[in-house]
Amino acid sequence: MSLDLKALVRTIPDYPKKGILFRDITTLIEHPEGFKQSVEEIANQYRGQGITHVAGIEARGFIFGAGVAIALGLGFIPVRKKGKLPGETIGQNYALEYGVDTIEIHADVLDDRHVVLLVDDLIATGGTAVAAVSLLRRTGAVVKGAAFVIDLPVLGGAAKLAAEGVEVSSLMAFDGH
Repeated sequence: MSLDLKALVRTIPDYPKKGILFRDITTLIEHPEGFKQSVEEIANQYRGQGITHVAGIEARGFIFGAGVAIALGLGFIPVRKKGKLPGETIGQNYALEYGVDTIEIHADVLDDRHVVLLVDDLIATGGTAVAAVSLLRRTGAVVKGAAFVIDLPVLGGAAKLAAEGVEVSSLMAFDGH
């Protein structure tokens, strides 16, 4: 039996600031069948497409990305905030509303033999996801797609990824931001 996954996502108005409708995936991951179904639906979209690794963006992308990697029988690559990974890393800067941040991966994990699926919980403006795609591509790897649990289409992130030549999928979309 298929669950209505969208019904398992709680909406919290005015969080983290007034006018924002926060889409809380904790209620989805706390539901055993809902969590399992969401991971399996993402994995099934990319099964048999030659993917060698799943990359997940810190932090909630770790939750879904690791599950998808297990479901596909693949390794998982954490895309972390600067300074969080031991060993040699490569980084990618990206713009924030008031400044710049950096994400990193291990320098030796990927090369031109690899095909990656990027996973995160939500795509909004797309800044972090576009930076992650750029970072993964700098290794020589091919980014096969980017999969999200939630898309907020009005914020345009999925369209930015598509403009970068990335196949984008999501399990659900919500109006507003």
